[in-house]
Amino acid sequence: MLSEQEKKRYARHIILPEVGLKGQQKLKQAKVLVIGAGGLGCPVLQYITAAGIGTIGIVDFDTVDESNLQRQVLYATEDIGKHKAAVAKEKLQKQNPYISFIAHISHLTFVNALDIISGYDMVVDGSDNFATRYLVNDVCVMLNKVLVFGSIFKFDGQVSVFNYNGGSTYRCLYPEPPAAGEVPNCAETGVIGVLPGITGTLMANEIIKLITHVGEVLSEKLLTFDALTMQFNTFTIKPNPSNRSIKELIDYDIFCGTINEISAEELKEKLKCKEDFQLVDVRELHEYEIKNIGGILIPLNQLEDRLTKLNKEKEVIVHCASGARSKKAIAILKEHGFTKVYNLQNGLLDFETSFL
Repeated sequence: MLSEQEKKRYARHIILPEVGLKGQQKLKQAKVLVIGAGGLGCPVLQYITAAGIGTIGIVDFDTVDESNLQRQVLYATEDIGKHKAAVAKEKLQKQNPYISFIAHISHLTFVNALDIISGYDMVVDGSDNFATRYLVNDVCVMLNKVLVFGSIFKFDGQVSVFNYNGGSTYRCLYPEPPAAGEVPNCAETGVIGVLPGITGTLMANEIIKLITHVGEVLSEKLLTFDALTMQFNTFTIKPNPSNRSIKELIDYDIFCGTINEISAEELKEKLKCKEDFQLVDVRELHEYEIKNIGGILIPLNQLEDRLTKLNKEKEVIVHCASGARSKKAIAILKEHGFTKVYNLQNGLLDFETSFL
């Protein structure tokens, strides 16, 4: 039951005939898990908190970085370096004291996903990588949980609802993950700051509709939004019944060809300690001559022809200017049996002048 204070707080919902007191009580009884407290997670969390969803779980192991603040408006400068899930829980609790928040400060993996997701009625995927998206989808199929999905790229947003009343799943939209390095992230391409807010509020709208049984949800549909032209389009997703036959989880990092990465600081330490590894620069010669951090220069378009230059038994760290070409290089190395391969996160972008 709603307290008198809650009735005052949610009065604008309650006077809507489509929602009413019963709808608001359904929101209070609901348990929603949000995967990712980043660009999409922030607006989703803020709006479902304001809406009065009774229990909200937050899964995120990442910490707040200064570059997040351009779009992740839940955080402030003073939060840099803190775990996003912990900061989000603290701030959202102040926003609405009637909500129960659970912070899962951990990576979601095929080991812990079933256990975490099973405690919630609905899942919201605001993650930024394909391995997590396929993992979340498969767990939701196995546990028969509705999945609200969103993604962003530069100026474009996508929203859909999966696994609703036997409808389409994420695998119906994307049967196979893209090749490693084929789809760059926002660190490489950028993203307009307001886009996660627009997309995230659309996701929050679907969550509220699903819980209160109001309106028509985006099941078997993909809503796309272009911030440059202000155009919205809706596409039909045809359900594939075979995608609902998932019986077990797999290693999604392997399935998606997820690449192991090393930070600039970690590489700096390896260089300082003179560790025995192979550093490969896959940029072009003219880039290498402008600035480099040593190692072997093998331009990406020459890599397959010069693989004999590298030892498969030794660790290989690959880099380029931003991390995009090096991901493609790692995919080539893996195809030829290299297993100890690492990508330099963000390439030389994260190297200060003093490193060179």
